[in-house]
Amino acid sequence: MNKKEKLRIAFVNQGLTYSTFPYPRDSVGIVIYELAKGLAKDCHVMVYTPGKNFLINKECHGGINYLYIPRRIDRIIIRLIEKIFHKIHNQFLNSQFFYICYALLIANDLKKNKCDIVHIHNLSQFVPIIKAFNPEIKIVIHMHCQWLSQLDYQTIYRRLNQVDLIICCSEYITEKVRRRFPDFATKCKTIYNGVNIDSGTSEVSLNLGTQSFKNDKKNLLFVGRVSPEKGVHVLLKALEKVVFYFPQVHLNIVGSITGSLPQNILIDLDNDDKVASLKVFYTPDEKTGKVLSYFEQLQKMLPPDLANYVTFHGSVPHAELDKYYREADIFINSSFSEAFPIPIPEAMGRSLAVIGARVGGIPEAILHEKTGLLVDSGDVSTLAEAILHLLKDDNLRIEMGKSGYKRAYELFSWEKVSQNLFNEYKNICGEE
Repeated sequence: MNKKEKLRIAFVNQGLTYSTFPYPRDSVGIVIYELAKGLAKDCHVMVYTPGKNFLINKECHGGINYLYIPRRIDRIIIRLIEKIFHKIHNQFLNSQFFYICYALLIANDLKKNKCDIVHIHNLSQFVPIIKAFNPEIKIVIHMHCQWLSQLDYQTIYRRLNQVDLIICCSEYITEKVRRRFPDFATKCKTIYNGVNIDSGTSEVSLNLGTQSFKNDKKNLLFVGRVSPEKGVHVLLKALEKVVFYFPQVHLNIVGSITGSLPQNILIDLDNDDKVASLKVFYTPDEKTGKVLSYFEQLQKMLPPDLANYVTFHGSVPHAELDKYYREADIFINSSFSEAFPIPIPEAMGRSLAVIGARVGGIPEAILHEKTGLLVDSGDVSTLAEAILHLLKDDNLRIEMGKSGYKRAYELFSWEKVSQNLFNEYKNICGEE
């Protein structure tokens, strides 16, 4: 490649969910969109993502080409397997046949477009297929979960042997990969998920925080998929304790109420006892014999007198989240398992004090007692105590908000994240 030419980059979205650009709702779609936007000034960028039609559709936004790739045949295959075996077995999840039609269409189109780098998100099974069609292309695998350290060793090893760069969204994930595959340790890099930072955000948020001195009511905020591993049931139990001592509080839960992860995607793969305990939310109801959705189970466990203190807002476009952050006094993440959740740096970027579970990459974002508080996952009492501690101390919340904003600006702005990624691209392409 001529060094004067711009790098030609292709992002490959995982086939698991639809992402409609330029307004993606899912976390991986948001990461792809923000990175593509940040790189567009220095690179030719295109994005492959699942589409709902039978033909490849193309759209262009902000100079970025988005190609919507059919995956209906793959979905039919998966539904048949689920019908026969009642769930997707982990061996198939890691198989090269998982979304193979989607991968083949992308591999063939990449060959026509002659890209320098293909940047694949989560699904390592696409690596050998794309490499077979494009032997000269540089391959980046970007992990937003722990699959590289959880799925079959030999299969993953063969795929990583064809990869030029392994990106993980937190040092927690990166270290797991390095320890399991020391041969590829030098290929492993951590690039955090980011947040859009507005230079006026801190001042505006702090003004809102100052107003809270005149208004006793405080708003708590959770942003994320309403799914067992997110620990919303723990948050609701903690809220019950909080309300007893501080009744002027309201919890807003923003996120899809139908987006629970299948049990095999996370629960069955994790060897943590607390995560394993979440299987109870996937067992049939004793009375009906049916498996209730996680949201339905939350509704059943929510005491009537507590319901007035909680609002489930459902899925909200990412572009509309800002108003929820700005109306909040405290942001809370009560997860049992996280790689590096985007809402935490987003909340910090809005000068919110944050409370997070001490799991995965969360401690890399939250500095305990400086930008927020860390608590053990599943610990209802400690979570309630942390919430009450911040509710009762306006000055502490504001100071943590200031520190959190500074940390988000220095480490997690999409501008900095995109530049870090571009530098890694140049390294694997032999550019200075």
